[in-house]
Amino acid sequence: MKAPPHSLGALSLAALLIASPALAGQTVSLRSDTTDADGRITLGELFDGAGAASDVVVANRVGPSAVLDAGAVQIAARRAGLDWANSNGVRRIIVRQGSDGALAGASRGNVEVLAYARSLATGEMVQPEDLVWIKVAASPSDAPRDADALIGMTVKRPLRQGATASLRDVSTPQVIKAGDIVAVTYEDDGVALTLQGKAMAAGAVGESLMVQNTASKKIIETVVTGPGSTAVGPQAMRLKANRNNTLRYAAR
Repeated sequence: MKAPPHSLGALSLAALLIASPALAGQTVSLRSDTTDADGRITLGELFDGAGAASDVVVANRVGPSAVLDAGAVQIAARRAGLDWANSNGVRRIIVRQGSDGALAGASRGNVEVLAYARSLATGEMVQPEDLVWIKVAASPSDAPRDADALIGMTVKRPLRQGATASLRDVSTPQVIKAGDIVAVTYEDDGVALTLQGKAMAAGAVGESLMVQNTASKKIIETVVTGPGSTAVGPQAMRLKANRNNTLRYAAR
């Protein structure tokens, strides 16, 4: 019996937990050019060698393109009897509208940028399905070139559907709130010291955060390392440098 269409949005954790163990399936490889023409993305459009599972729908495309989570696609393929090893470690799969669709008449010379597939409220986390690629006359200076620069980030202000994505729209999820009691750690050459402090503001991992020592009442500059924890000294400098390098890479 032919497997019914599946939607990536319906792959809930509960469904995965109760699913029967997957058997070794037919080996397939991801196509180098993933496109679809009717908005229904199938396994046959994603993989070479999909065979009888070619017509299984795994997602719907809204707009000129769709950004799919590779892990969810791998699960959908396995449930349809296909085995995609993902040996290259692909995290996102971009599916664009086929040449016989509306993009065929797009103006030459236009550039592709990321846009929001739906309106997002302040504080929401950007998911893969929230982003699409669109054609515009010119790319904004801070437009991210990779969806991973936005996925998992927190929305700073209300964003409308169809708006061009910008790095200024989002921020790293905050793990410390103003007023939280946090641990401040110093580590260097095997020496580790920890004290307790009060966060003077909210902060995300890798960000600088002013903390008041609860014992001495002195204000010290720290770097957030995780929920309820900060660091000073060499460890803090490394974390801050790594975060700055990541932001510079995402902005290229």
